[in-house]
Amino acid sequence: MDLDKQTARKVLENAEFQKMARQKAMLGWGFSAVVFFMYVAFIWVIGSSPELLKMPVSSDGITTWGIYIGVFVIVFSFVTTGIYVRIANGKFEKMTQEVVNSVKGEK
Repeated sequence: MDLDKQTARKVLENAEFQKMARQKAMLGWGFSAVVFFMYVAFIWVIGSSPELLKMPVSSDGITTWGIYIGVFVIVFSFVTTGIYVRIANGKFEKMTQEVVNSVKGEK
């Protein structure tokens, strides 16, 4: 077995790495659930009470609440994804590098 495979196996077996992987998975599933709920709620309102979304924002305007809520759902999804990426590429990447360095015997 070459050195890279041994290092990878040691990293994957490391308790700190496994803990971090569980945290990352829970965070990912949590954000996914929130975004999924947001889309399901939006579609549910469209299907069950479309009159709520076709109401104009102002009495003399043509823009409806549906436009604003639809844009909010999309922006919310982008922001949620951005937060996850920032955490995953920041905190979790740093934790991964610490484990890799400890396995390799580096500081």
